[in-house]
Amino acid sequence: MIPFLGLFDPFPPVETASDEMGGLLAVGGDFGPARLLDAYQHGIFPWGTVEGHPLWYSPHPRMVLFPDEFRLTRSLKKTLRTKRFEVRFDTNFAGVMAACAETRRPGQDGTWISPDMLNAYIRLHELGWAHSVETYVEGDLSGGLYGLAIGRMFYGESMFSRRSDASKIAFAHLIRYLTANQFGMIDCQMRTEHLASLGGREISRPTFLARLSALTVASSPRTAWSAENLNLNW
Repeated sequence: MIPFLGLFDPFPPVETASDEMGGLLAVGGDFGPARLLDAYQHGIFPWGTVEGHPLWYSPHPRMVLFPDEFRLTRSLKKTLRTKRFEVRFDTNFAGVMAACAETRRPGQDGTWISPDMLNAYIRLHELGWAHSVETYVEGDLSGGLYGLAIGRMFYGESMFSRRSDASKIAFAHLIRYLTANQFGMIDCQMRTEHLASLGGREISRPTFLARLSALTVASSPRTAWSAENLNLNW
């Protein structure tokens, strides 16, 4: 049985997550900042709702990407050097989330980003925990991604692209920022071929949790991110 959480119930041990159900751990609780931060620091994340109740996951194995293993392809490097794209950090978090929610994806019927989740992550952004990387072409938002930063750990949530390579451009800039600020790992949650092509790989839950514990020791919110002083010589 998957446990149902009341508003003040703690999460069950992540080892009890159902591997047969993609790592589903619990149902219920809320999307408050305290609940979300507690979840992420223990290797748990929300993925959709059922009848308005959050679904909480902790999959095994876990897809991650170590910043120093990012694969920058020749074609993407060439695109980065054209300077056709403008990249900004934390200037349109709500717009990035909304675009991710609107993007249709293979094998998904609708979006898992509910209005309650949208509002919850906007609140985390206001508190300094959630961040966005945005790609613009001639002033139009063309791609981007968002996620959470706790300590030296980044939790990738979703990305979107309205133009070829727009999300990859944002991801490349994210890697530069994380590397410059000594982040140790990106949580990619579930395996996809797209993430694997960028250098992501799967690790076991125990390995993930051990690394997570070390990286989130200094866990205080950061101010708005900026591309200023980044090495952008591709």
